[in-house]
Amino acid sequence: MKIGVNLINFGPSASPDSLRRWAGLTESLGYHLLMTSDHVATTRDVQERYPAPFYEPLSTLGWLAGITERVLIGTTVIIVPYRSPLETARAFANIDQLSGGRCILGVGVGWAREEFDALGVPFNRRGAITNEYLAAIKEFWTKETASFDGEFVQFQDVSTAPQPVQKPHPPIWVGGPSDAAMRRTVRYGDAWHPIRIRLDWFRDTGIPRLKEIAEAEEKPMPALCPRIRLRLTETPMPEDERVAGEGTVEQVRGDMAALEALGCDYVLLDTYYDDIEATRNLETAWRMLAVMAEQVLVLERQTVR
Repeated sequence: MKIGVNLINFGPSASPDSLRRWAGLTESLGYHLLMTSDHVATTRDVQERYPAPFYEPLSTLGWLAGITERVLIGTTVIIVPYRSPLETARAFANIDQLSGGRCILGVGVGWAREEFDALGVPFNRRGAITNEYLAAIKEFWTKETASFDGEFVQFQDVSTAPQPVQKPHPPIWVGGPSDAAMRRTVRYGDAWHPIRIRLDWFRDTGIPRLKEIAEAEEKPMPALCPRIRLRLTETPMPEDERVAGEGTVEQVRGDMAALEALGCDYVLLDTYYDDIEATRNLETAWRMLAVMAEQVLVLERQTVR
């Protein structure tokens, strides 16, 4: 099981310097993956949760491709309806080229209605748009000349070079706990990427339901790649009040062992727990990641430039 880090690309401490330090720390501690999130228009509903400055992911990942050497880089998650699928496919193909095949496309349908309005995208059609756009992206990635004729996007004879390094295409991780999200994962994705999970729900409800959908669709079972909240505490948290990744070192060690036993390929650690003021002191998050690397995961430290 490989372990990644959620890069905090928003809030009062977000800056080119902090992003560079996130990347350097992730590689030096031996983590395998660095992912970042997406907003385009920081409308009121977005600002309440993820305040400006917000460094959008396409340009950030292109930059990360050049300042990292080993870690995989990707999105957790990009909001698919916000951009033309041609733009998304082209950008991620370029990022995969620039990084030497280290790119992962994590996707979601979005939740911020005011942001959808600002971008002129119909909020109530976001699921259908996402499905069609993912089909178009995969068409773009796997053909030298691509065409697509859908309800929301049409294009004809578009040259796709440079194509991604990874074949047949970069991995697609699909976020969301709903049946629609799981069906989207099975039909268009390579991995399921739910966030802030409770272990009992993930084990007893989420994974069995995903298997049911895969069997009904006659498709392979997707990989399991959850994102969990990392919040280390001095004293144990009550089991009925915490999500995976919260609690003492021993509790979190147990969570990681359980996720590995369930067959997870990747687990992404997210140090953000909805407290904007806490992001002013990034050293706290970085210390937790160091503790995880040294006491829980026993990751091998790397030498980075």
